[in-house]
Amino acid sequence: MSRGKNRGLEVCGDCNSQDPPFASLNKGILLCSDCASVHRQLGTHLSIVKPLRHGQWNQSLLSFVHQINSHNANSVWEHLLLDPNSKLQKKKPTPKDSIQTKSQFIRSKHVNLEFVLKPNLNETSTNIEVELSKQLHASVRSANLETSLRLIAQGANCNYIHKDKNCTTPIHVAAKAGQSAQCELLLIYGADINAVDGSGNNAIDLARQNQFTQLADRLVEASYEVTDRIIYFLCGRKPDHTSGQHLIIPEQTKVEINEHLKIARGKLQLIPNKMFEELVMDLYEEVDRRETETIWSTICSNPEIGAVPFLVTNPHLSATRNQGRQKLARFSHAEFCGLLSDILVDASRRKNIANLRPLEQMRGNRESTNSDDEPLYDAVCEDDDYGHASLPSMSQQNATNNSLPSTSTGTIVSSQTNVATAADNNSELEQLRKQLKNSELTITELKAIVEKLSLENSILKTRIDSSPISQEVQLRIHDTPENSPTEPEPSKPLNVNSKRPVSMYEARQAPRDENRPPVTQSLYSVASNSSGSSSTTSLPIVDEVTKRTEIVTRRIQELWLAMQDLSSKDKFIPCSERIRLGVTDLIAIFPKTATDEHEILRSALRNLNVNTTAIQNECANLQRALNSENPTNIDVHLQQVRNCAYNLAKATKTLVTQFQQ
Repeated sequence: MSRGKNRGLEVCGDCNSQDPPFASLNKGILLCSDCASVHRQLGTHLSIVKPLRHGQWNQSLLSFVHQINSHNANSVWEHLLLDPNSKLQKKKPTPKDSIQTKSQFIRSKHVNLEFVLKPNLNETSTNIEVELSKQLHASVRSANLETSLRLIAQGANCNYIHKDKNCTTPIHVAAKAGQSAQCELLLIYGADINAVDGSGNNAIDLARQNQFTQLADRLVEASYEVTDRIIYFLCGRKPDHTSGQHLIIPEQTKVEINEHLKIARGKLQLIPNKMFEELVMDLYEEVDRRETETIWSTICSNPEIGAVPFLVTNPHLSATRNQGRQKLARFSHAEFCGLLSDILVDASRRKNIANLRPLEQMRGNRESTNSDDEPLYDAVCEDDDYGHASLPSMSQQNATNNSLPSTSTGTIVSSQTNVATAADNNSELEQLRKQLKNSELTITELKAIVEKLSLENSILKTRIDSSPISQEVQLRIHDTPENSPTEPEPSKPLNVNSKRPVSMYEARQAPRDENRPPVTQSLYSVASNSSGSSSTTSLPIVDEVTKRTEIVTRRIQELWLAMQDLSSKDKFIPCSERIRLGVTDLIAIFPKTATDEHEILRSALRNLNVNTTAIQNECANLQRALNSENPTNIDVHLQQVRNCAYNLAKATKTLVTQFQQ
């Protein structure tokens, strides 16, 4: 322990290299360039990497990094390695070891948490979490960061509400005690600044009441971390929160706005608040990635090693959101800055609307009903595969404007609503009037576009209805099952080709295939959307395929997570059974006759069948090997399960991408 404290500020926490130029905020350790490159590849949900001597640092956060590192935070992640009674055979890499060797150690240490002291497994998981959370609640009132980090690593909840302590959370206790470093640690792990205790006070209120003015100002600044980072990326400066200035809107260039951009901005205003917060958080991470990537290319001797060209997949998010996050990297600098500017303008609009709403209405509409699985982004990750999204109606827009976001740490709208001061109310009202006027113009333009599209649709529908072939198709569709004739199979696969949208929040609309006859399109549309009367030879709709493949993907991820901790040996067979059920539901929507002429689809479905059976057998073999404690058999069956899981994931991706081509 003393050795770690003496060298804490001088060496890399993972390989002991001297003078490390990076830090991992949530791990509380310093990193050399090699180890930092591995941490960056893990993703920010596992390790938040930041260069120590470059970029913008808040002094409180920088002080926290050095303080937690000097408190030997690394001993939390290497507890079993430092324990002389431990039976682990692994050794810590040296500075001269290869990146591959360091990568294997880092993944064991920070992804699998193999060296962390495990809590008592004799109790139920719920009781363990509650007990750890109560200990964290008590720990944060002192300056012992190592203890708090250890409890968080073992599973303590940073937002645990202690009902016996006036319904306070750990950040309430830390703020009341003036422990700024503990507050920084809790914020990094997702503590909610806006949470109120039984007396209606949040952490900022408690810090001010106890004369910790500097800490209160830091908490206010932390509640605007997302928008401050975006504003600094655009303008090179930050708002002065002490004077009541919480937003800086960049000046818009006086260039004639085309019709597509007007529509895109109108649709941005129609996004529900929860989806808007998710989009802002994704943009925040993309800003961080771009800034870190720029610094990485200047200070690393070999910048190609460890480069992160797009945001790393986060398994806790839906597949559609992960795909949208990665596509943010394709925006040019000008396009990205334009999107950020539009986001800030709309954030200010939402904030002003929230401030003008009565408190009762604010509380009544606080929760959003949208889930993470709703398609904010594209349905699949292929460049040319875009799903359809219709323009919301005016009633939907009004419903959106009358809702408020849910509270979450660092989110843009909720934090602005709770921390806004009365100093800038007059200017905000004036700005709101201008924005409402612009919104009315946008709504008028959108109404005109909707009317134009409705007229075109009516004309097309009239032409299709007047076609003799179309009438025959409709009669077939509405026949009873026992009297309906056999439908002819389509002569070729149905192709949907689309172009890349202008912006991430623009609706995806695929142009009509010029080579496909209008009657064929009408037949496919009617057959896909009719309930209970569609032809047995038609392919399923895109949304249904995407939904069921995502279920299979999530269940594969559950199995993958279970494989990270071999002590949970009873989870493998249930995981494989859930995968089988998901694959069965997915295959069930593909009629056999509809895939006879689609070799790729048929091959993907066959691979799903084969690997589902194989993964069930291998999971059973793996569980038996774990029970017999045979290391050789365990390694063999682990590899087999990995191969089957990989083949299943590959087959689902092939299925969903080829289905839309």
